[in-house]
Amino acid sequence: MKKILFTCMLLSFSIVSACSDTEEKPNVPNKPQEEHQSHEDQQESPKTNKEDTVASITQAGVLKNIKDQLKTNLPITLPKGLPITEGTFLTATTKAEANQVEIVFLESKEYLPINDIKLKQPDRTTVIARLSVQQYESTDEANKQISFENFSQNGGQEVDLGFNIKGYQDAGAGSLWTGWNEGRWAIATHTRTDNPEAGVKLAKQAVQLLETHMLPIPKQNGFAHLDVYESGNLIVWQDGKLVYTLDSIKKPLKALEIATAFYH
Repeated sequence: MKKILFTCMLLSFSIVSACSDTEEKPNVPNKPQEEHQSHEDQQESPKTNKEDTVASITQAGVLKNIKDQLKTNLPITLPKGLPITEGTFLTATTKAEANQVEIVFLESKEYLPINDIKLKQPDRTTVIARLSVQQYESTDEANKQISFENFSQNGGQEVDLGFNIKGYQDAGAGSLWTGWNEGRWAIATHTRTDNPEAGVKLAKQAVQLLETHMLPIPKQNGFAHLDVYESGNLIVWQDGKLVYTLDSIKKPLKALEIATAFYH
């Protein structure tokens, strides 16, 4: 190796340049979805985390395109990313009115542009979540839309949810709710009275998830209803005059995870 280097040093500048040009370049993995991104989108993609995948890199561009296509003056915040099935593409349908926007996030096995007519065919896509953002005339009016509760003041049977968090159980009409507060959030799991342990189990899983994931900071409050039977999961929070609503998410912990993607 030393002999080769010495020889190269004695060559002319043009030969040295040619040697440099023939250096072996590292293999770059194929990124099939990047052809649908602009150069600007690729520059915005996260590159410092070695666990980043093609899907996550592409999502940055898709989410930017969603915001561009909304053509709204509402100062809305979109999630940093969404959990999608490996090998699928993130896309969406959007609607925008003067004081409201709606985004249905979808995943598909083929690349489909935002608001493509093919997205109306249910066999081509799977709904990830629906996001609605409504602007009200005042922060007080927006705050009225939030079903915030202070569970410690409401009473009910105490239950230990771990991480020094106490839950409070309340039953009625065959339903059993386990509720607790984290910051400005009121969170409750729902089960049936004949399956009480399932509600506590889900509550403990949610508390554990929130030890490593942050919900968006509401101004003023937010609430999350998580259903053991994967029906009616609902997460709502206020940001000034805006009220964000997440629904159409089957799995309760996935709903909570998606909500944490709005934390910036």
